[in-house]
Amino acid sequence: MMFVVFAVLALALVVGWFGRRKWALILLFVFFVLAIKVFLWEIYSPEYGYRMPWIQVNNAGDEFPASTRA
Repeated sequence: MMFVVFAVLALALVVGWFGRRKWALILLFVFFVLAIKVFLWEIYSPEYGYRMPWIQVNNAGDEFPASTRA
């Protein structure tokens, strides 16, 4: 699926290079829609839903305590 996303982006760049600005912007919009769809598909988990628990830091310990300088 990532190949399709990057192919659409490359096509938008090529079309824009040849001066078809309207078609390039349409393809760029399609690229963003596909990229968002792929991102949401990648992070979805039946267990967590649309969360990314591996980057949540609210449960992390106090690894870097505050400085005690006066």
